[in-house]
Amino acid sequence: MAYLAVTKTLDCVPLYRLEKSFQRLGMPMSRSTMNTLYNRVGNALGIVARRILAQIATSDIVLADETTHRTQESAKRPYVWTFIAGKSIAYCFSPDRSGQTPKLVLGGTQGTLVVDAYTGYNAVTQVDGRERAGCLAHARRKFFDALKDAPEAKAALEIIRQVYVVEHTALERGIARTPEHLKLRQQLSVPLMESLQLWMHEQEPRQLPKSKLGRAISYACKNWEALTRFLENALIPPDNNQSERALRVVALGRKNFLFVGNQESGENLANLYTVLATCEANGVNPLAYLTDILTKLDSTPASRIDQLLPENWRPPPAPS
Repeated sequence: MAYLAVTKTLDCVPLYRLEKSFQRLGMPMSRSTMNTLYNRVGNALGIVARRILAQIATSDIVLADETTHRTQESAKRPYVWTFIAGKSIAYCFSPDRSGQTPKLVLGGTQGTLVVDAYTGYNAVTQVDGRERAGCLAHARRKFFDALKDAPEAKAALEIIRQVYVVEHTALERGIARTPEHLKLRQQLSVPLMESLQLWMHEQEPRQLPKSKLGRAISYACKNWEALTRFLENALIPPDNNQSERALRVVALGRKNFLFVGNQESGENLANLYTVLATCEANGVNPLAYLTDILTKLDSTPASRIDQLLPENWRPPPAPS
């Protein structure tokens, strides 16, 4: 069961391929049986996944993003959301892209939410909610898209490149997310972002509002406060690229096994993504982890479930 869950979830191998693989190994197993076992594992891991999600909700800085998926039973387009804090990565499956999911996960919590400009996150970044930090990579992408028709966009791209050089320098020096990192940002990144803002103000009257460069400038100007939030806190990244990367496995799975059966199957899939991605983030072998905790979940009271979280798990001793 652990091998089945890990192979489909992390390696994105569809069940019909696993069916052939098991057949060659002399272990014939029907797709319907594998599907039942897979969903059983996802359902069993729900208590662990919900605990990871609850921990993320209490974190000061959370990154989030979302992408589409498919269900077999409905023509509606469901979504998979990811929420990240430190080495905890959680996923939620929802029937739509409304702000209800961010509200359920982060509603009533305080701190910073690092996201793009999608309005679905407004439900948790309004008054008395989380402070919103923007995604500089999203802004950069818009300037890059405008480059073909407006070569002058290269100036904006060069400034943003220099901002990322500062981030790379902090990593090289081993000072990332420290007061020294913040000092470096204030010395170098603040003037760079100020020069970008000045350049946009100069360019804005020269560009058609609906041109690609005009839209890129409009996006950056409208979200400027959020886009520069990282300059105030070394713990805030300049973008939400980490959450975008966390959704790659979802996109690959969507391509390989196409869809989930229904809402319940989608929730089971999200549970598996949550637990196994958090295993990988914490350097835990997901196959060994699942093989062990699947024998312990039924006998572990809810009050002690933290012992089974990936960051707290230790491999059982080898038999002597």
